[in-house]
Amino acid sequence: MRNGSVQHRSFSRVLIANRGEIALRVMRSARKLGLGVVAVYSDADRDALHVRQADQAVRIGEALPAQSYLNIPAIIAAAKASGADAVHPGYGFLAENEEFAQACKDAGLVFIGPSPQAIEAMGNKAGAKEIMKKAGVPVVSGYQGADQGDEVMLAEARKIGFPVMIKAVAGGGGRGMRLVNDAASFPDALRSARSEAKAAFGDPTVILERAIQNPRHIEIQVFGDINGNAIHLGERDCSVQRRHQKLIEEAPSPAVTPELRAKMGEVAVAAVKALRYEGAGTLEFLLDASGEFYFMEMNTRLQVEHPVTEAITGLDLVELQLRIARGEALPIEQQDIKFSGHAIEVRLCSEDAAQDFMPQSGRMARWQVPDGIRVEHALQSGSEIPPFYDSMIAKVISHGATREEARGRLIAGLEQLTALGVTTNQAFLMSCLRHQGFARGEATTAFIGMHRDALLAPRPDAAFGTSLAGLVLYVTNPCAPTWRSGRSLSATFPLPAKIEIGGRAHELEITRERDGSYIVATDGRQDKFEIEQLDDDAIRFRQDGVMDSAKVQRDGDRLYIQHRGIPLAITDLTLAAPKAAASNGGDGKVRAAMNGRVVAVLVKPGDRVIAGQPVLTLEAMKMEHVHKAGIDGVVAAIDVAEGEQVTTGRIVAEIEAQSPQLNKKCE
Repeated sequence: MRNGSVQHRSFSRVLIANRGEIALRVMRSARKLGLGVVAVYSDADRDALHVRQADQAVRIGEALPAQSYLNIPAIIAAAKASGADAVHPGYGFLAENEEFAQACKDAGLVFIGPSPQAIEAMGNKAGAKEIMKKAGVPVVSGYQGADQGDEVMLAEARKIGFPVMIKAVAGGGGRGMRLVNDAASFPDALRSARSEAKAAFGDPTVILERAIQNPRHIEIQVFGDINGNAIHLGERDCSVQRRHQKLIEEAPSPAVTPELRAKMGEVAVAAVKALRYEGAGTLEFLLDASGEFYFMEMNTRLQVEHPVTEAITGLDLVELQLRIARGEALPIEQQDIKFSGHAIEVRLCSEDAAQDFMPQSGRMARWQVPDGIRVEHALQSGSEIPPFYDSMIAKVISHGATREEARGRLIAGLEQLTALGVTTNQAFLMSCLRHQGFARGEATTAFIGMHRDALLAPRPDAAFGTSLAGLVLYVTNPCAPTWRSGRSLSATFPLPAKIEIGGRAHELEITRERDGSYIVATDGRQDKFEIEQLDDDAIRFRQDGVMDSAKVQRDGDRLYIQHRGIPLAITDLTLAAPKAAASNGGDGKVRAAMNGRVVAVLVKPGDRVIAGQPVLTLEAMKMEHVHKAGIDGVVAAIDVAEGEQVTTGRIVAEIEAQSPQLNKKCE
């Protein structure tokens, strides 16, 4: 029998202590309940969409998270200044910070989430594992002791046996997490994990776990209310990951049977009731090939992937959060929950999958989302993607009667979505969805690692894409003759061009034929195009009797096109001077691979280094990226300091080539 008493904690205006798409998502549900909404913003987000769409917006600090979205006093002050009487933390940043929840409570604000005590108990991975062990829930073996000394941690890792997993004790999202295969790699991995955890969550503490090879990552969505009622909303499969961060999530899981769902759900609900937990939460498990599952952690917040659960249950999870925070009882019981169809979500990230998922920042020159599919985002054409926050810029969610239908709709939606100007993982996501292993429902956490080469392989028509790029660059060149349909009386002769796509240069020759068509010769092939229509933002053409089209965005000597869902960034090198030096460090210069902040300088002037040795670590979009020496030699100069913000391409270290004579011992 459900406990149904109501303890009113009324509020009328919600401050959202977050940014981007989740801020807009919370606004939508809050307004549905008649609540006012307040945004907060850093200097980097001054003109962001979530700022303009809120009823009010309050500046909370400079660009770096520690000075803004992690600044508890500034956020509490913003709530007071705006008249907000409740705070929704979104996910990430302070969403699982018990000090923030307590600060809200102390300030008389309703925190839309669990109690500070529940966050402390379950948000701390070490403490959560102990609670679950006592409750009889299987957990992954490891070390979660208070002694965090380097020697102790290495000794404990040896006891567990490699490979081991280092995990930040606070937060989530894969930050502060490292898989370590041997003892030699452990010290650097430990330092990096601590540094990343400190930057993301303000706490460098880590735990160690035995690494379970090739598991599925399964999570159970739960809700609890103030009266002790609790339910679960089934599972989500979040196995497709890179850098231990999820890229594709789906519900239900292809690997979970109704019997296993009931068993995992029962465990999750028991934990929620034992904690007297209020609000939304997620218990995360590893599921091995034999069907055994092991508790990893509990996320005491809303999850990025909550839309797939909404799609198959028909529930608004943010609305449930708001109602529970007001003191209302859960409006449904376990037996009322019905699952309908299948849903899949992909995370569109501003990153270069071909360059080890390196974060990308800059201006989104053109942004368009398709009709008929759910896209959660806070972008528009001209939006700036700053380097200070998470690389996820949008979520695309499909729902179908079957998994195959949902997969097909998602691929079609990604093909129609336009994101030009900043490199994203759009093509990589489509490659994952099309892969037969994913299509068969076989993906584990090893999916991307196992199939990386195939997932990153050039598209079969890549050469045609190069020809099309050359054609569009030519006909959109303001200095070229204006394109007109029909025959031409001009003499035909080939015009040379040179373009760069994905770091590779291509020589082309483009000829306008008298019949009005174009011949593009490149890489030993020829393609003939007949242009049917040319607009500022699109081209329609025939090629070998097939009518086709591409989206177009011209920006100076840069051209962006999207053909069959695959975006290409093209640089016109026809009149460019030869590059003076290589950018891969082969000239002894170590250059910043992206906009970021220097978090560790690992060598000093005078040190001898070998090619491939870590030299410096940058942090961008909450992830650390090690920069390595390109040659053997001696460090001549370090051109940056820890804490400094650098831009892409800046020289951060200089290495002088080592003379062979230096290796000879004196006779």
